[in-house]
Amino acid sequence: MSPATFIPLTGYVDRLSARPGETLDFKISSTLSVPYEAKLMRVISADPNPDGPGILEEDLSGVFRGCFPSRYQDYRLGSYVRVPAKGALVSLSAFTVVATVWPTTPDKGRQAIVSCCDPHITAGFSFGLDERGCVRLQLGAGEAAPIEVAAPEPLKCRRWYRAWASYDPSRGVVTVGQQLLEPHVEPQETQIEVTGGLRPASAEDVLIAACNDSPVADHFNGKIEAPVLLGRALSAAEIVALAPQSAAPDSLACWDFSRGISTLTVTDLGPNELHGEIVNLPARGMKGSTWDGREMCWRHAPEHYGAIHFHDDDFYDCGWETDFSFTVPNDLRSGVYAMRLSCEGVEDTIPFFVCPPKGERQSQLCVVIPTFTYVIYSNNARYDFGEALKERMVAWGASPWNPAEHPQFGLSTYNLHSDGSGICNISSRRPMLNLRCGYLTLVRPRCGSGLRHFQADTHLLAWLEHVGLAYDVVTDQELHEEGVACLSGYKAVLTCTHPEYHTVETLNALRDYRDDGGHLVYLGGNGFYWRVALHREAPGAIEIRRGEGGLRFWAAQPGEYYNAFDGNYGGLWLRNGRAPQKLAGVGFTSQGAFSGSYYRRTPESRDPSVGWIFEGIEEEIIGDFGLSGCGAAGYELDRVDYDLGSPDATVILARSEGHDETFVPVPEDILNHVGTTTGERPEALIRAEMVYCALPGGGAVFSVGSITFCGSLPSNDFDNNVSRLLLNVVRRFLAD
Repeated sequence: MSPATFIPLTGYVDRLSARPGETLDFKISSTLSVPYEAKLMRVISADPNPDGPGILEEDLSGVFRGCFPSRYQDYRLGSYVRVPAKGALVSLSAFTVVATVWPTTPDKGRQAIVSCCDPHITAGFSFGLDERGCVRLQLGAGEAAPIEVAAPEPLKCRRWYRAWASYDPSRGVVTVGQQLLEPHVEPQETQIEVTGGLRPASAEDVLIAACNDSPVADHFNGKIEAPVLLGRALSAAEIVALAPQSAAPDSLACWDFSRGISTLTVTDLGPNELHGEIVNLPARGMKGSTWDGREMCWRHAPEHYGAIHFHDDDFYDCGWETDFSFTVPNDLRSGVYAMRLSCEGVEDTIPFFVCPPKGERQSQLCVVIPTFTYVIYSNNARYDFGEALKERMVAWGASPWNPAEHPQFGLSTYNLHSDGSGICNISSRRPMLNLRCGYLTLVRPRCGSGLRHFQADTHLLAWLEHVGLAYDVVTDQELHEEGVACLSGYKAVLTCTHPEYHTVETLNALRDYRDDGGHLVYLGGNGFYWRVALHREAPGAIEIRRGEGGLRFWAAQPGEYYNAFDGNYGGLWLRNGRAPQKLAGVGFTSQGAFSGSYYRRTPESRDPSVGWIFEGIEEEIIGDFGLSGCGAAGYELDRVDYDLGSPDATVILARSEGHDETFVPVPEDILNHVGTTTGERPEALIRAEMVYCALPGGGAVFSVGSITFCGSLPSNDFDNNVSRLLLNVVRRFLAD
């Protein structure tokens, strides 16, 4: 993308959290003409709503401030495999290239399947599809124009083909061919005689799913399986007889994508060992042409999962150079921070999170920042973005850049690739436009501020500051890497509004903290819902497979429910035997439009054993107000389910009511048009339940069962029954 269409000033940080003494690297791109300024801010509130706290930040430019030269840094979307040829193809003359392909946008324009050529194809070859979706081969012929041969029939979308091309210099014949594999049809070939010869691209790498250019171009959309390069021209019969994922005689290279699925490496079974590296994290562990449904896990039958799904908009890492670094001072308190960039009236913020020194506690209270969820949602281009939101952004002075208008850094796992498939791999190593102070997610009647995720979570931070409760923060990354050790010793641990995405390590850390006598306060809805995987070789990358149930914007294909990153079954934690109720007492039950209602206290809330939670509160109705959906019980709701693991001692303190007609039960609870997994009518499952549970080990859980609860905390300058209730809970937990 040219600098003219680039966001004028933006950037990212190499990782989202750090401890004192650790260094964060900031990568910035600026199209402006003068140096930009960067200064440190401590974030208290990221809500620009003038009816709320507003943007609240502590200026810490005395800790870090600097001016840095503006420079544009480029980036490239699109996945492929790069194979250093190591001189193995320097004398390439006669050859055949074969691959099994499943194209998803065959008519989108030129696409490469396998190429080894210079940028102008004056040397080497490019094998792929032409503008019509027909198999084609281009040969570099030196100063003469490239030779191009294409089959007459385009490939059909989402159908498996064996495609090939060959060059026989002894006969001066170029051949391209294809065979539909489902159902099998006879091979089709096109041959032409050519004059002149192939000039080998001796210095060029081999690319799979793209073509060398300045920059790399002709990205392939779809699956590629078992590409092979042979040192002679084969007949159609010989090509059809080739065994997939095995090196044939005369192989120069035979790439087996079923090996090393959890790595960044592609393995060559051929004699030259032309192993490759994947670029921009295409989807691996994808079912290939031989998958027959007998095995759903790629670890058990990798030969059935020998395909990689490439996309022209896959994106992992901008790869920008570091503009400046920030080493967290030893005396900087744990909390939420941001580098504020400014230049010529343009601003941007890059939030990050400072944890306490490892093994130390600066406070008795800890807030877990759901960074995995932030990354999974990063750059979500919503369907409802439009003029009303843009007008509000201007009126409130909100962050001006929205992924719906600026998709150039790749979108979220709540969006689709350009070929219509779901985005399952995501990364933090790029500007995340919705992880910004002042970003607005949506606007609709009675939506309040229209915030989600980071900005909505700062309602909790602003409340902690207002009531004078000191707190530390840790993120999902620390939970994943360090386990319960990073929570041990805290009197209470608070979640944010939507801790939806977790690894087994993060869930174990929270469970072990609770079971060791800790006090867990779950302040959100739809938490602990989806299982994700981290890549061992690609820092900042997260994978989600949306399989078999759950509210979702796309669904994984049958047979593709297992994560490529770690080989484990993906999808809902419920399907993995760890329903959210087992950890927090409540789990996802209903979703509606971004609107909130209220809770009504239950008779059980009057029991003296839990009466302290409502000390100073006389009202029956809790939270019929707020900056998130105008009510404390809204948008995404959780309920008790003893069959799914809610502890027997769970006390339901309050239950929501009065939700509008947009609310529906989650699909995993629906058996048919009238039946549910609980035996209740579907409409009865539309409720949020606030609960308290004292546990045998001395710990306790308090859960609110609603994603909009924290949005009610700032109402009436933090003087309201939601604020009072939470203060009662946290103070009791800190005193225990």
